[in-house]
Amino acid sequence: MTDVPLHRDTVLVVDDQPESLRMLTDTLEASGITVLVATSGQAALDLIGHIVPDLVLMDAVMPGMDGFEATVRIKANPASRHVPVIFMTGLTESEHVIEGFEVGGVDYVRKPVNVHELLARVRVHMGHARVVQASTVGLDATGRMMLSTDLGGQFLWCTPMAERAIARLAPGWNRESGHLPDQVRQTIERLLQRRETPGNSLRIDFGEDGGELALELVLIAQYRDNEVLIRLNQVDPAGDATRLQARLGLTEREAEVLLWISYGKSNADISDVLEISPRTVQKHLERIYEKLGVETRAAAAAIAIRSTEV
Repeated sequence: MTDVPLHRDTVLVVDDQPESLRMLTDTLEASGITVLVATSGQAALDLIGHIVPDLVLMDAVMPGMDGFEATVRIKANPASRHVPVIFMTGLTESEHVIEGFEVGGVDYVRKPVNVHELLARVRVHMGHARVVQASTVGLDATGRMMLSTDLGGQFLWCTPMAERAIARLAPGWNRESGHLPDQVRQTIERLLQRRETPGNSLRIDFGEDGGELALELVLIAQYRDNEVLIRLNQVDPAGDATRLQARLGLTEREAEVLLWISYGKSNADISDVLEISPRTVQKHLERIYEKLGVETRAAAAAIAIRSTEV
């Protein structure tokens, strides 16, 4: 049996000073990290076009394209926007720290660099980036349609299922475009004005001839300083309920209850929508669990989401 090669952490060091490059390369390589080197912002972009590193250690001030402009372009590229960028700046250059965060940097270290501090920060941010990526994959595996934006509504990432839902509204759209369709972005901007109250939602109707087909955007939470998590629901009550009834062997009412559970609604919300008592909703839910062979609301919702895919 052939052993699977272990992934080696890869850091791109961008610095125009040979002495600094040598010191940083020696420090990182001694810790088992693979080091890529670029001596200018443009060289860094060219290299990332071939190899996407796990982290970029970026000198703030360089001739030609400086570290700030290079970072703006790294973050504008869908293939590399997830890569954390740590800035290196002089002890007296406090304004560079602010600018570094504004263009998408996650952290900074002061020059001359303390190697122990540098290694600690590199490890922390590479680990965090991996958790975010793994979470995205995990969300999709459980049937979640999730997307994330910054506080201005700028697209950051989404799960593949969310990508398909948005493409249904805006044919031809994909995550690689780097920005959301105008209608989605404008709706998110309105939703973010209410971000102090998680759970708020807005709908985009796009059914033909005034039909009920819609994309619902639900504000889940703000996490970190500048990132918001939003859940998407494809709302097609008539079509989805029919599919659930046929594919899962449910009664018409059970299918309606399960459908609204998959849309993230509480028993009280479902009671209002279907005009039945909350107790009746719970009774239907118990029978749904039994028929689907599950024990939790989340498990039932995941089955429903997959079963309503056209």
